[in-house]
Amino acid sequence: MYYGAIDLHKNNSVLGIINADGQRLCMRKIPNDLDLIKKALDPFAENLEGIVVESTYNWYWLVDGLQDAGYRVHLANPTAIQQYSGIKHTDDVTDAWWLAELLRTRLLKEGFIYPRAERAVRDLLRKRAHLVKQRTQNILSIQNLICRNTGGRLSANQTKQLTEETVQKFYDKEEERALAINCSLRVIQTLKREITIIEKQAKSKLKLSQPYQVLQSVPGIGELLAMVIMLEAGDISRFPGVGNFSSYCRCVNSVRLSNGKKKGSGNRKNGNKYLSWAFMEAAHYAIRYYPVIRKFYQRKSAKKGMMVAQMAVAHKLARASYYVLRDQVPFEETKCFVH
Repeated sequence: MYYGAIDLHKNNSVLGIINADGQRLCMRKIPNDLDLIKKALDPFAENLEGIVVESTYNWYWLVDGLQDAGYRVHLANPTAIQQYSGIKHTDDVTDAWWLAELLRTRLLKEGFIYPRAERAVRDLLRKRAHLVKQRTQNILSIQNLICRNTGGRLSANQTKQLTEETVQKFYDKEEERALAINCSLRVIQTLKREITIIEKQAKSKLKLSQPYQVLQSVPGIGELLAMVIMLEAGDISRFPGVGNFSSYCRCVNSVRLSNGKKKGSGNRKNGNKYLSWAFMEAAHYAIRYYPVIRKFYQRKSAKKGMMVAQMAVAHKLARASYYVLRDQVPFEETKCFVH
């Protein structure tokens, strides 16, 4: 029985194969070419128990190709794998051996291989988030430019309503300043158009989905956030419990305790940043439009501050969403927030 691992990089992969006794049989550095990688695996294919691929930014093509070829692929979660100690020098070769050894000893911490059929829509919404961030940066650029030169301040809505004609008229004697603002306005309009196209395409793919419909019963979660949460969460059964899901959404504190004393914190960013954003957005709208949630927020804010209170609301909405997705039932306010 053989166990394989691939340390994947931008332009090459390091392949290591060991046997059931941990004996190292093969080590090769191969260009990122699927045919070459499969050719290197051929001598071991019949008795290959599995092959580990590290979850890097570019794993899609390799995992998909190996699965299509009939290999059992494991996606290693690098944030959950403890680095080996006692070695002074480490490189790609030692990394590949270590991943294979973790698979052999059944200690490998695995990541979720997101279904290929749904991956494109999820990545499309991630592109939307990227464009929204760029739009916000251009809005802030206009606000800063106006504030720096006039001392006044425009709100985000006022900035969005500016037209090139208005700017040209206001800065008729300052051609360079008008050009700077109008450049940002044109970029904002272009981004707005592309964002609308993305949203329309995503909705056409998900409008009939039951999880998408039931998620919208959760306060603060509309069409867009429901799409993001459903696609980023994936199969909800992959989370053993509600706490695991909340942690994945970055709604849980990171703290290290020993003998009842705090010894530090860290790993706050371990999880899904898109789900973290989605539930914070949902919390913002829920606080604004739902009286019961607003009262909960106000009580928490008086004790812990606004940011902690908003995170507490986001945490409750994340927990509620877990049960809504798992049981396919509408949200019940009385089970989440105390009146």
